[in-house]
Amino acid sequence: MTSARRALLLLITAAFVVSSWLVGTAQAPPPAANPAAAALTDTMPVDTRITTGRFPNGLRYYVRANKKPEGRAELRLAVNAGSVLEDDDQRGLAHFVEHMAFNGTTNFPKQDIVNFVQSIGMRFGNDLNASTGFDETVYMLQVPTDRAPVLDRAMLILRDWATNVTFDPAEIDKERGVVLEEWRLGLGAQGRLRDKQFPVLLQGSRYATRLPIGTPETLRTFPHDRLRQFYNDWYRPDLMAVVAVGDFDVAQIQALIKKHFEPIPAAVNPRPRPVYTLPDHPGTRYAIATDPELGGTSVSVYHTVPARDQSTIAAYRQQLVVERLFTGMLNARLSELAVKPGAPFLGAGADIGAFVRTVSTTTLAASVRETGVEPGLDALFTEAARVARFGFTPSEFERQKTTMLRNLERAMAEFDNQQSASLAAEYIRNFTTDEPIPGLAYEYELYKRFLPEISLDEMNALARTWAPDNNRIVVVSAPAKAAAALPTEARLAAVMASASKKTLTAYEDTVSAQPLVANAPRPGTIASTTRKPEFGITEWKLSNGATVVLKPTTFRQDEVLMRAFSPGGTSLVPDQDYIPAETAAHVVAAGGVGAFNAVDLRKALTGKAAAAGPSIGEYFEELNGTASPKDLETLFQLVYLRFTQPRADPAMFSVITDQTRVALANQRNSPEFAFNEALTNALWQGHPRSKILSAEDLDRMDLQKSLAFYKERFADAGGFTFVFVGSFDPAAIEPLAERYLASLPSSGRQEQWRDVGLRRATGVIERTVRKGTEPKAQTSIVFTGPFQYDQAHRVTLRAMAMVLEGALRNSLREDLGGTYGVGVSSSAAKVPVPGYTLSISFGSDPARTDALIRTVFDDIDALKTNGPDERDVRNIREILTREYESSSRQNGFLLREITARYQNGEDLADLFALPKFYEQINGPEIQEAARRYFNANNVITVKLVPEK
Repeated sequence: MTSARRALLLLITAAFVVSSWLVGTAQAPPPAANPAAAALTDTMPVDTRITTGRFPNGLRYYVRANKKPEGRAELRLAVNAGSVLEDDDQRGLAHFVEHMAFNGTTNFPKQDIVNFVQSIGMRFGNDLNASTGFDETVYMLQVPTDRAPVLDRAMLILRDWATNVTFDPAEIDKERGVVLEEWRLGLGAQGRLRDKQFPVLLQGSRYATRLPIGTPETLRTFPHDRLRQFYNDWYRPDLMAVVAVGDFDVAQIQALIKKHFEPIPAAVNPRPRPVYTLPDHPGTRYAIATDPELGGTSVSVYHTVPARDQSTIAAYRQQLVVERLFTGMLNARLSELAVKPGAPFLGAGADIGAFVRTVSTTTLAASVRETGVEPGLDALFTEAARVARFGFTPSEFERQKTTMLRNLERAMAEFDNQQSASLAAEYIRNFTTDEPIPGLAYEYELYKRFLPEISLDEMNALARTWAPDNNRIVVVSAPAKAAAALPTEARLAAVMASASKKTLTAYEDTVSAQPLVANAPRPGTIASTTRKPEFGITEWKLSNGATVVLKPTTFRQDEVLMRAFSPGGTSLVPDQDYIPAETAAHVVAAGGVGAFNAVDLRKALTGKAAAAGPSIGEYFEELNGTASPKDLETLFQLVYLRFTQPRADPAMFSVITDQTRVALANQRNSPEFAFNEALTNALWQGHPRSKILSAEDLDRMDLQKSLAFYKERFADAGGFTFVFVGSFDPAAIEPLAERYLASLPSSGRQEQWRDVGLRRATGVIERTVRKGTEPKAQTSIVFTGPFQYDQAHRVTLRAMAMVLEGALRNSLREDLGGTYGVGVSSSAAKVPVPGYTLSISFGSDPARTDALIRTVFDDIDALKTNGPDERDVRNIREILTREYESSSRQNGFLLREITARYQNGEDLADLFALPKFYEQINGPEIQEAARRYFNANNVITVKLVPEK
């Protein structure tokens, strides 16, 4: 469960805002609607694939059949009530009600909801969750649809959340500790900035004093009846909607909703549901704040406007076509400026979007150097003024239109593959904010209608009006040590006022007409073919020695993923050259390819859905790529260029080192960084290759050494294996592989990675990091040791970790109220020597940390002595089996797992037989694994506690 929507905080602290647009979801067009003929004043239609209704008690529902993911239903209960409705003595109780919904209802006492969900193979957190915002609370549940009783039971859970939470007094008092620990997670630099800046951002509004997490004083002391009162006042059918999207029969689900929700009595004399807004203010307000633990400096400018009506065709045209075109072009300019040497900001962006429910904003934001607030702000307003005075160029305009239309085409290609969760989220927004839900096909037709008719003059007219100087808020955040260099409000005002008076020149858009690959390489050949029909895999051995592995799928229609690897990596360089080697892939790739620098490459790829980028790890070098099937040749060309024409760009290298130096300068201010550094050093015994990159390391970066190492690693394609997964016909791949892969240089060298001595620590190690001022602690307990690296042992290791995580959640969270959440993660690696890592992590009150650590070891001892409960074992088997059902239909999962088998020389059969391994999970094996892997003589414990 999360306490609040994070968007508002991100607006304050983001290094820069990247404009994004989501125009809808993949749905069939409403047959009765004709977007080409619709008048601008017409109301946006509702997609006819959605079944909607309202019961006499006021409750609304949305039902939609959708096949992705197969065999699953996404169920939601949306309540049009959040923290803004709390009375003064109820601050935090909207969120507390959400917690109590998981701690006992009429039909599901205590933890029975969690128990039921786990018994059907779903997981608390992943498939069962909720969130509370300022204006709404949403409960989320994913369930399998292959058993009718499960669907009925799941709908009963939603019904109980709506009207049958029991609020047992003992459970309320136990949950105080959990919610206080969630509040504690928000402490730190960002929380302190929020407390300083929210009163300015939300001045005069009820939102300023209604953060969903509430206040610790209220959470500790509120009377039980005030919690029940919030539930009674606001959890009522006229403020609720049920949303069901999934692989099911609509009539069956509609009948279940009717069965469970229509009988709920309508509210009698309901308390009016007020709507709160943010009052207008003339001119500009300022929120300048510093913090000793902050890692960087940023400046943001917001202009607030009332949330606009979204209901008409005209509103859609303005908000999702015109404004997205505008911010897309402005962001492209800001991005181009950010990668010039001596740029006034490290990154910058513009956006138009929601602020709180009743208010929207236009935003200009930049991440800057500590002394760069004024230059950064000046650059933002200068570029805005340049656009206002000279407008955008025709080539910028056409490029942005092409990009938007191509993105919509890709979404349309996935017409039947839209995920149910995103559809459900869209319908909730329709319920809470009246966002239109016409379906992607209808929106696509609107885009095709509007894009040709929108003129450059209309874009340029918007540039002159989109950010006026009233209702404006300037927010500056910086580390405390930069306080003396920060400008005053008067200086910030002067910077903004001066931008429009500058002597400016028009932006010149340079576009290369060269093809990506000027001279097509002479093709090689496919030397041999091996088919593995039981796995749907084909292998090619190319004439230059490279291997190609093909796994066609039908999960998504517009997605092809690629990963190529070869052994070697940075292990092959001496320690003194490690930094240039480790940074080689990043600095070389940032330079572009061939004749194209990074900016020119982005422009050249307009309208193409293809990308390929390198990475070099300790033991392997890799290329990762993605493409639409229609742009496969572009992907292959990019791969060819990454091998044969890497581009070292001294100007970009200067920008990267400068940006990295600024980013790293304040990293040691952060308690979390100090904690992670201590944990890493303890785990890897301070090995120089395991250390986190530091500011001191930047002096060892060397572009020419990086380029030489990069070229050496990618000089011989014969040692590479290329794995392709996705929507393709091998026959279409064949000529591309021959031309662009088989033609890559090869010397026939036989290489392996080198063992550089990286080993997990042994023995008992304890570290305490004293950093920070807030009363919060973080603990990690890590067990390591040798491992038999095969599928059976990996499955047992993971199952054992899941059993322990459940036990610790019950003890540390539910019984003791000592933490918001505890995680147990497991990993195993074969290289350089087979070994495992088991990590247990949780946050807490520093005063309780040692007691909670003792509880962790008590629970481990109990698992060793008594073994797991048989119910937990059954649940784990079911969870892992259900997880495989979904993940095995995802291209990313198959790419990752197939690649791992080839890298480690494992049998592919083990991957596709995972359900059989899950069926064999049993209690005695988990108990034995606990005895083997939780070795009390080989454990690291690292604690982060406040300095005082």
